[in-house]
Amino acid sequence: MDAPANPLPRKTCLFISQVYVPDPAAVGQHVTDAAEEMARRGWRVVVMTSRRGYDDPSLRYPARETLGGVEVRRLPLSSFGKKTVAMRLAGQLLFMVQVILRGLVMRRPDVVVVSTSPPFAGLAGVVLRRLRGIPFVWWVMDINPDQLVAHGSAQPSSWLVRALDWLNRKTLAAAERVVTLDPFMKARLLEKCPVEEKLSVLPPWPHDDRLATDPEAIHDFRTRHGLDGKFVVMYSGNHALQHPLTTLLDAAAHLADQPDLVFVFIGGGAGKQEIEQRIAAGAANVRSLPYQPLATIGASLGSADVHVVTMGDDMVGIVHPCKVYGALAIGRPLLFFGPHECHVGQIMEGNDLGAIVAHGDVAAAREAVLRLRGLSDEARAAIRERSGRLVRERFARSKLLGEFCDLL
Repeated sequence: MDAPANPLPRKTCLFISQVYVPDPAAVGQHVTDAAEEMARRGWRVVVMTSRRGYDDPSLRYPARETLGGVEVRRLPLSSFGKKTVAMRLAGQLLFMVQVILRGLVMRRPDVVVVSTSPPFAGLAGVVLRRLRGIPFVWWVMDINPDQLVAHGSAQPSSWLVRALDWLNRKTLAAAERVVTLDPFMKARLLEKCPVEEKLSVLPPWPHDDRLATDPEAIHDFRTRHGLDGKFVVMYSGNHALQHPLTTLLDAAAHLADQPDLVFVFIGGGAGKQEIEQRIAAGAANVRSLPYQPLATIGASLGSADVHVVTMGDDMVGIVHPCKVYGALAIGRPLLFFGPHECHVGQIMEGNDLGAIVAHGDVAAAREAVLRLRGLSDEARAAIRERSGRLVRERFARSKLLGEFCDLL
């Protein structure tokens, strides 16, 4: 009998992302899903990420471990927190130097997936493509320097903006494939470099496998945080300056005479300071909680009666508030602060899921909260049904994650 042929060696996929689980940043959670799915498909998967927490650098993670079949390699001196732009840039630059050096000496991957964490991570893909001939996929989850310019952190004529724009064009041209999150982001990328033939739009998926709304777990969460008997308006996720919360907070101040209303803010980020200042000034109907573990995210999101999604007017096509998908999977009414002409606005308007309020219109925000509180059980059930259908047909994790990994 002939000896069995040697099996083909496993293909290797390298993911580059400054954040990865257990860090709570949304980018890391989606990179984790994709990496673990590729491992389930039989690939050897390696992730290069930071050893310290992105939002909280005091958090330290193991230098090397295997999670979900994925080889996680965490690099030192790759995050110093987000207190200043200089600290963020220092951590990002050191991370990229280490990634490039390790990528040049490791066993050659078959494909590299580069996230936009940090914003100039595409540089690693370009270098590895040029020096080792490795094809790479650029997963564009937000766009810089556009983001810096939009919220006034940099001038369009500055050296940093010009350098990042040049790098974006080089990355778009060198990538084997480009994946971005919505048509508005696609249009902005195509303005930088005409690469439509290799650019795909795939929204980020909800973690619907972890969003089971266990009534007992929800009850425990509400009891633990003093929410029993309250109508909870919740914002859960990154409190980034790109997602302004001022109008909602002003509406909360105008609703302080409604004892059953409470506004809960879960997560972290630069915008968290405004929440804490309101509480310190005596906003009794505002609560602030840290990021919740992904394993129990269903209980925290399920504790809301209304979910808030917000995006700055000048951030269309630059950032993508992926928290909308978790809210859809939970099936609660949505309160969106932002322009009608954006990806979230189109989802809202086409499916009657709640209310859209313009930034600065505090009276409309107050009216929207009261109207959503007054919805009948039948109206809430109808929203839950429409949300569930949307997730099943367009945004299911199994569908979108499968399409992303098929592309790889």
